[in-house]
Amino acid sequence: MEALRDVLPLTHALLYDADHERSEALAAKMHAAFACQAVGNPRRATLEADVIVTCTTARAPILDVDDIAPGAFVAAVGADNPEKNELAPRLMAKAKVVADVVEQALVMGDLRHAVSAGAMSAAHVHAELSEVVAGAKPGRENDSEIVVFDSTGTAIQDAASAALVYERALAQGVGAMVELA
Repeated sequence: MEALRDVLPLTHALLYDADHERSEALAAKMHAAFACQAVGNPRRATLEADVIVTCTTARAPILDVDDIAPGAFVAAVGADNPEKNELAPRLMAKAKVVADVVEQALVMGDLRHAVSAGAMSAAHVHAELSEVVAGAKPGRENDSEIVVFDSTGTAIQDAASAALVYERALAQGVGAMVELA
């Protein structure tokens, strides 16, 4: 949530976890810095959201077309192996899909499940993340389209994140240097 707040004008967050106590604990922890509320129904959170982040261990879809409002952005980051699946094939087929790496998402992302179900093909993927970031392909083109980022994770993303964390730690004077023998 803190990373999203760095790049988006978020005003509040609705949190859902199958273990409601966990979402309540996170809401309480974050509430001092940001308006957070734990909800007991995932659809309540997703239907009200402009931005949805799924980060689960789900092996069957937890979100479908009827769970997402027009214009929502969904960052699906939990399907990082072939068995995991967060988004229904119908949702993937309806959305503008951006993948970090299409070939990899075909092996272990929500895209894999949508293609396997016959709901879409790899050719229906709008872009890879690098193409959108570089301006080679547009991101959102209208206020009602649902955009799904099917992120399976890449080494370059991990390296870039680590470099940013390191730079921020240095700037804030936190952390400790560890010498590896």
